[in-house]
Amino acid sequence: MLNGEKMLFSGMQATGRLTIGNYIGALRNWVTLSDEYTCLFSVVDEHSITVRQDPAELRSRARALLSLYIAAGLDPEKNIIYYQSHVSAHAELAWILNCYTYMGELQRMTQFKDKSAKHADNINAGLFTYPVLMAADILLYQTDVVPVGSDQLQHLELARDIAIRFNNVYGDVFTVPEPYVGKVGAKIQSLQDPLKKMSKSDENENASIYLTDDRDTVLRKFKRAVTDNEACVRYSEAQPGIRNLITIYSAVTGKTPEEVEKEFAGRGYGEFKLAVGEAVADTLAPIQKKQAELLADKAYLDGIIKTNAERAEHLAIKTLRKVQKKVGFPERPR
Repeated sequence: MLNGEKMLFSGMQATGRLTIGNYIGALRNWVTLSDEYTCLFSVVDEHSITVRQDPAELRSRARALLSLYIAAGLDPEKNIIYYQSHVSAHAELAWILNCYTYMGELQRMTQFKDKSAKHADNINAGLFTYPVLMAADILLYQTDVVPVGSDQLQHLELARDIAIRFNNVYGDVFTVPEPYVGKVGAKIQSLQDPLKKMSKSDENENASIYLTDDRDTVLRKFKRAVTDNEACVRYSEAQPGIRNLITIYSAVTGKTPEEVEKEFAGRGYGEFKLAVGEAVADTLAPIQKKQAELLADKAYLDGIIKTNAERAEHLAIKTLRKVQKKVGFPERPR
């Protein structure tokens, strides 16, 4: 806790391309949360290698993601925005926490089962112990709150269990983190299959709107979005495709679904899709412009990366040294 503010930690993997769903559901909310908490926002590149990555591509995507954090409105002086791999304490604490985590707990993780099925040729130990590294990410900074989606809630519960278990043995070492409960970002579905979540790794290019898509691409994808044959812009469970488009339009314009229904009463799907596409393209344009400026200024971005890694490490080392002493590792000579 710094200056009396509670600590918040969150991060994203440097794999795939961020979608409008990632922006609406998480990134945009981070900007709001940064006014309420002392925040660490990490590019969790160590998590990314549980699946084989092209090294050059991973480096490029990590830099692009970090620049997107800033372009979306996160202040790198007010917040700590950094690469996970630049703070070695993440991996060091993860090893210690591995020794306080039970096999049965990890075997119950649904994400391990899902990813094992998708990557049957590479079921590695890192994929299995991924939740312990996530616990280390969180506990390292004495994190009070963690904004998580439903797919990561099980991992946060494990982090809490590990913290409580460790504290029961060694005293009050870790802050036990709470899930962030507050305004939840809208859940954005696939444009081609509105019954499933929009994904940054979808094989169908037309299913997702990426934050780097240019205006023509955005308009084309919305034009091809799946709807239905009712020819009525209505926010209804019976119309998942149109409901999803209304959700997106509401999120980027600030209008309620009821206001959207009134705005497009008696108007066709083609007109509505175009309006949604234009509203999304207008939202993305300033983010894309800012990101391009950041990536073009190598010295400035490198400075942010170096300074923020040092800030994160300063906080992390405090916890790591305390943990190392508690478990009995020899102290370092001063």
